[in-house]
Amino acid sequence: MRLISVLKRLSAPAWLALAVVATTSSAALAQFGSQPVKIIFPFAAGGSGDAVARMLAERISLATNQSAFVENRTGGSGMLGVQAVKSAPADGTTLLLTPFTLMVIYPHIYPDLKYDPQKDFVPISQVCSFEFAIAVAKNSPVKTIREMVEWIRKDPKAGSYGTPGAGTLPHFFGIAFGRAAGLDYRHVAYRGASAAVADLVAGQIPTAVLSTADVLEHHNQGTVRILATLDASPSPFISGIPTLKESGYDLSGNGWFALYAPAGTPPAIVERINAIVREYAQSKPFGEKLLTLGLLATGTSGEELASRQRMEAQTWEPIIKTSGFKPTD
Repeated sequence: MRLISVLKRLSAPAWLALAVVATTSSAALAQFGSQPVKIIFPFAAGGSGDAVARMLAERISLATNQSAFVENRTGGSGMLGVQAVKSAPADGTTLLLTPFTLMVIYPHIYPDLKYDPQKDFVPISQVCSFEFAIAVAKNSPVKTIREMVEWIRKDPKAGSYGTPGAGTLPHFFGIAFGRAAGLDYRHVAYRGASAAVADLVAGQIPTAVLSTADVLEHHNQGTVRILATLDASPSPFISGIPTLKESGYDLSGNGWFALYAPAGTPPAIVERINAIVREYAQSKPFGEKLLTLGLLATGTSGEELASRQRMEAQTWEPIIKTSGFKPTD
């Protein structure tokens, strides 16, 4: 009765505004449900992120009864794919699945970035997360992070760490760890995680900062040794390995993949896609499949994703800036 009373008191302009909103939302949802949905993943096919994009496309297709597919728009270290979504029609038919790096790290290292993560996109949901680890070669004499720190202090040649590339979060994690431990921890950039793992297994580099998924199988086989994981919570993928915080260093963080739409996409469409993603993220099949990829399902609200993005951008900005890193390094 209270709602009816309120509605009776609405003026004619207010009624008109409500009608316009309702009509617009209905039209937007109808349009979204009648056209194919394209998820742009800004890197090559293969790998965990691409697999997540394809699972989401399948789920969106089932939920909307329309076709959905993945387009691998590569180039510019992922930036070309992001720019393509920025320029796409804001009608929910073109979405972006991206690792956090392009939204959190890139704005601090590319002064001429051709997109604004805050203004050019609508956050839909953080889909899943993944963790990082510090590992050493099997012939390393150390078995804990504390021992590794002492080893590097005694033998500076041991103070090199490999990562998937310059400007990646493992690169900056290494910088932050070196400062926290008071080490001259020197970065060695590889072209992708597989190359760094290969040299770590071969003993060509003494330590590495990589995703846990990149080194977990090798750790289980005894060809590398994970000393610590970098998430705030103990790893769900490996038991008996402490976090960096548990090892005495106040440093933690993880990576994630998130879904975005172009700025201006109608809220009704954003809410619809978010509902699909969150329901899927809570399903057992999706969660189990992600675990095999070294990922954890999350499925947040758009507001939670936006808050996480802002917080991490603020956290990493001073670390990146004081590192002096430039994209040409």
